[in-house]
Amino acid sequence: MTGEIRRASQRGYFDYGWLKTFHTFSFGEYHDPDKMGFRSLRVINENWLNPAVGFPVKIHQDMEIFSIILEGGVSHQDSLGNGSIMRAGHIQLMSAGRGLEHSEFNASDRDSAHFYQFWITPSQKKLKPSYQSKFLDPATRQNQWCLILSKDGREGSLQINQDVSVYLSNLSPGVELKMELEPNRYGWLQVMEGKIVWDGKELEDGDGAAISRSEMLQLKALKTSRIIFFDLD
Repeated sequence: MTGEIRRASQRGYFDYGWLKTFHTFSFGEYHDPDKMGFRSLRVINENWLNPAVGFPVKIHQDMEIFSIILEGGVSHQDSLGNGSIMRAGHIQLMSAGRGLEHSEFNASDRDSAHFYQFWITPSQKKLKPSYQSKFLDPATRQNQWCLILSKDGREGSLQINQDVSVYLSNLSPGVELKMELEPNRYGWLQVMEGKIVWDGKELEDGDGAAISRSEMLQLKALKTSRIIFFDLD
């Protein structure tokens, strides 16, 4: 097994007053030429958004952008006419394609929102923009893998324009989990919350790991944890 750990403390960090944000890879004002992404996974941002504030309308192109809400609610509006409030347990996927405008605001005027946002480069450019969202029943990912994104939309997952499969799991302390990685595939493991052991190493809140040349991923939760795994081309 070959793997490289990206510790939470190594991420770029900015506190704008209304937003606290950590960047695993280069993004915005944070630039590290050695951390420009991993395979097609380009951005991993962890955000805390203050009440009643957010990101005004902006436009994206040729990027698959998906978000996972951990706490609170985020209001989404876009140029396709979609409008929704995403709460804990929701995932959303925007395929920006040839151009998609959208805004995101904290839906509460009292509580902050905590969420992860991931950007993946698509397999083709200038595709038709689209938006998908889904609420995940907690039971579907409790102590097991739940497929949330795939290129073919199998098992009820959201369909993404890239050869990638993305899995979520919520783990109880002591639970062990495995994932087989096919030859010539790569993995990224992100601990969103909690603490686990992977390959004899402890990973906790905000830590990530790039994985290659591994036939079997094995991990164990040391405390209640929320993790996400990317199976990448």
